[in-house]
Amino acid sequence: MWLAEGDDPFFLLRFPFIRKRFLAIRLTACDGEIEPKVYVNKGRGFREEDSREIGRGKDIIIIVDVGHFGTIGTVRLDPATEPCRFAINVEEFDTTIAVERHVAEQEGLSSILKCVRLAKLPRFWKSLPILSFRRKSSALQNYIRTAAGLAGEITLAEAQSSDPPWLSIVVPVYNAPARYLNELVSSFLEQDVAGAELILSDDGSTAEETLGWYAAHEHDARVNCILNPVNSGIARATNVGLAAAKGDWVTFLDHDDVIAPHGLKVIRQAMEASPDSGFFYTDELVVNDDLKPTGLLLKPAYDPILLSGVNYINHFSIYRRERLRDLNFLRPEFDGSQDYDLLLRYLDGLDNSQVLHIPYPAYWWRRNGKTYSRTFLGKATKSARRALQEHFERKHKPNTILPALTETLHRVSFEAGAEATCPKISIIIPNKDSHALISTLLTGIYEETNYANLEVIVVDNGTTDPATIELYQEYGNRHSTFQFHIKPAPFNFSRAINEGMARASGDHFLLLNNDVEIISPDWLDEMVQCLNYDDVGIVGAKLLYPDRRIQHAGVIVGFGGLAGHWYLNKPETFGGPMNRLHLRSSMACVTGAVMLITRECAEEIGPWDEENFAVAYNDVDYCCRAYKAGYRIVWTPFACLIHHESVSRGSDKSGERRARFEVEKANLWRLHGTQDFIDPASHPAYSRDRSDPRLVAPARLARERRWFVLSERN
Repeated sequence: MWLAEGDDPFFLLRFPFIRKRFLAIRLTACDGEIEPKVYVNKGRGFREEDSREIGRGKDIIIIVDVGHFGTIGTVRLDPATEPCRFAINVEEFDTTIAVERHVAEQEGLSSILKCVRLAKLPRFWKSLPILSFRRKSSALQNYIRTAAGLAGEITLAEAQSSDPPWLSIVVPVYNAPARYLNELVSSFLEQDVAGAELILSDDGSTAEETLGWYAAHEHDARVNCILNPVNSGIARATNVGLAAAKGDWVTFLDHDDVIAPHGLKVIRQAMEASPDSGFFYTDELVVNDDLKPTGLLLKPAYDPILLSGVNYINHFSIYRRERLRDLNFLRPEFDGSQDYDLLLRYLDGLDNSQVLHIPYPAYWWRRNGKTYSRTFLGKATKSARRALQEHFERKHKPNTILPALTETLHRVSFEAGAEATCPKISIIIPNKDSHALISTLLTGIYEETNYANLEVIVVDNGTTDPATIELYQEYGNRHSTFQFHIKPAPFNFSRAINEGMARASGDHFLLLNNDVEIISPDWLDEMVQCLNYDDVGIVGAKLLYPDRRIQHAGVIVGFGGLAGHWYLNKPETFGGPMNRLHLRSSMACVTGAVMLITRECAEEIGPWDEENFAVAYNDVDYCCRAYKAGYRIVWTPFACLIHHESVSRGSDKSGERRARFEVEKANLWRLHGTQDFIDPASHPAYSRDRSDPRLVAPARLARERRWFVLSERN
């Protein structure tokens, strides 16, 4: 059984020069249908013009005639064009009789089996393939090369030799191979900016190779080696290095990692551009043991909500040394997550605007599975959760730390005081007719939702269906918390929300589309939980299509020059970059299909825009206004619902609706400039043309990024 998570999964089938003549490839979809494709290799690689369409089906057997021998020995099979689950089986047969007997047997066992027989495939190169010893540059390699080239063009004022270091790089070391230390020191010495110091603080190493390296470098003035006689743990060794540091700023390296080319110059430039900032962090390049690139950690702008689920900031974290000293450096009792604990303590009380993300992979992280936190994962996870618990207790927010959708990551469960435990929520539902949809939704709210302190307000723009009116009356008779208001009018989502808010008596407002289906009793508790974070004005939920593909995991403002849902159509379990879709996080926008709004935010932002956004992009407009006012918008995967998107309204792609849609697109450009907006939840290196963004090489290096637009609020 296989799970395809992207839109271009494939298998490469290889066979030798002498082989059996036929391949029988059986594909069985678990849900819905699949649309496989076979690519033939004609000596030019696998090209689209050499592909064979198979057609859609749920159970398909493909017979491929590869001949008994030949110099071409590969076939590419694309089992599907979208995320799905499926089974695959491949068998070989020598003769036509044998393969036809097999097909007949399988057709007798499956009434839906579709058999496709491909014509004989090419077996020999028409000419010798052209040999090339240059590997095709990948998007990752192209990004790294281009970014490094742009970084190399940065010019900075020369530091004077008499100046104190501007940066101290502290490296705790324990039994490190000499190769790792050589590569680390070389990456430091090759930086094209002066004024930084490198401090190696050895934690009582016993390996002869490590001790020999120190002996060979004892007279090297470019590296400060501190040899601690006793092994006392990574935090204490790091603290010794910190005590020796002279720089205004401090950062940490692991002994098996390196600094990227021009990394320190990019950091220095960001510091000079933002002298009042209190903390910086960079992106990371993931490399193998030979320092070959294998992945990128492209981080969002500073997001304390995401940080409460995972230490996504990690390397480089660049701190003011004086502030670190006031915090008494690292706490040894948090070994394994000592950096996470330090980060949380350091950021306490620091203004959001002082935390800057530098979108450049200045740190090369050698991911070989041998780090302390990987080796002692249970201990590291426990330490991380204790650090998080203390972090929120310092904010006077009692809490328990639970596992997230990824077990080793975190979910904060706030234990609010009795008065704030269950604020009254006014649920506002625009509707017209749609008896089946509204009936399902109301059943979910009143019978399948744990949250008790709520009222429901249906704003109806002209129902004439007797069954729907009877349903309203029935709920009105049974529940004093239910009200409905029918007023014939053209559909205008913004007007319906404004009318519902005007009638609401709750502490907060929850917008619900009529085509939403409740599938978990705790969904509303979770959304209300998210209001315990600072500055939150809006909360959005995870929404799935009925087939359990992702419909909403947050909206990225700027996709397509407008706004679009992130990772649309991915499987329900898809984690996204750094498993961010398994955690709460901040977004610039969430969908209005399920949106919780605090009364404070609603009163400050004002009504929904009925004139410019009657149907489309009204939620984007509202979130943009809230974002610009300094309110934080949170998306949570722990509140998950089904969304039968636009079932009750139909498409906006033709006629009068299409014309209105185009006008509302233009209004979004005019009012919010979304065509030029780089969403802080995304990254400048992500393309803005699709829900599942591609990595694109930069035309210029992006400047340091903050989460909030500066406003009176922050």
